[in-house]
Amino acid sequence: MIKIAVMGYGTIGSGVVQVIETNQDSICRKIGEGIEVKYILDLRNFEGDPIQSRVVHDYKTIAEDPDVAIVVESMGGIEPAYTFVKAMLEAGKSVTTSNKALVAAHGADLIATAKHKNVNFMFEASVGGGIPIIRALNSCLTADRIEEISGIVNGTTNYMMTKMAEEGCDFEEVLKEAQEKGYAEKDPTADIEGHDAGRKIAILTSLIAGQQVDFEDVYTEGISSITATDILYAKKMDRVIKLLATSRQVADTYTVMVAPFLLPKEHPLYTVNGVFNAVFVRGNMLGDAMFYGSGAGSLPTASAVVADVVELAKHIGKHIELEWRPEKLEIADYRQQSTRFFVRTNAEKPEIERIFDTVQYIDVPEAAGEIGFVTSEMKEEDYEKKAAQLGSVIQMIRFH
Repeated sequence: MIKIAVMGYGTIGSGVVQVIETNQDSICRKIGEGIEVKYILDLRNFEGDPIQSRVVHDYKTIAEDPDVAIVVESMGGIEPAYTFVKAMLEAGKSVTTSNKALVAAHGADLIATAKHKNVNFMFEASVGGGIPIIRALNSCLTADRIEEISGIVNGTTNYMMTKMAEEGCDFEEVLKEAQEKGYAEKDPTADIEGHDAGRKIAILTSLIAGQQVDFEDVYTEGISSITATDILYAKKMDRVIKLLATSRQVADTYTVMVAPFLLPKEHPLYTVNGVFNAVFVRGNMLGDAMFYGSGAGSLPTASAVVADVVELAKHIGKHIELEWRPEKLEIADYRQQSTRFFVRTNAEKPEIERIFDTVQYIDVPEAAGEIGFVTSEMKEEDYEKKAAQLGSVIQMIRFH
């Protein structure tokens, strides 16, 4: 019987226990022996709950129990999660987590600790909820050099952009609805300003590059400036606006960024709507592939965590090699990346053409008193110089 512990009994932790108890027969068959949740670490007592007898308040109770082989971390945040997880690994226990903040900040260190102790640190659910993207990168796509990863990796913002596109709602209206439905936090900053997606693309880039990418270095824009008028322009261009986390190979490094992009109908991510997530991968041998599924929620995320538990149970006493060195990767300057730009401005056409030369005008009758246009392809730094010259930019959204 394999004994596990769950640290944090919130949305994800309770989901993990539910998945294990509901699907115990099939999980045990896959592992080849029984599995039991021995401890649940939480500050609360859960009086009258069936789990009450398993609740402990001191993480050392778990770390010092030799019966516990696997620990699930679902507390969130960097501390005390990092201290607790490090202690579990040092005690010779494998760990899985859904905590993207922890993985983005300390992934390389925790992988190295796991290797030293001949145990494992896994984090499938930290990026795409229920989407098995990390396992695919580490197992199925190891023969490829990954040239690009572009993902819709935040369910909150994708839900909001979908509602805005389908119903023509304003940003604030959609945000309020997302909060009422539980899709957005009371403080939605991490989601709507792109920080959550930034951590996730930093993790994915660290894995494909094999060394540390600091999420603080990832250029990040959110969706808080997107308006109903932008949606009208997007529809006129037969495109949709999606918040994308992108990583593209440039020589021996990657350009990494999070920003709203205008996607054409033929792009695989065009039809990914609502709270669903998807990750598009381009390999030099594979070509294009896409991973799609529920990106958030208790049970989809818990399902990915329990998949890690099964993998860890199959490899007790054996470290699974994972390349993520602590040496920092200097990512490429996003300003050297080229694309076309959609621009809204109060400037006159002669001034636009003088600065940007050849442009394509987009006429939206509802946007009276302004001009919308699409530039030719140019580097980000060149666009920034021209926009500064124009001096009256209302909005800019990149083409993808």
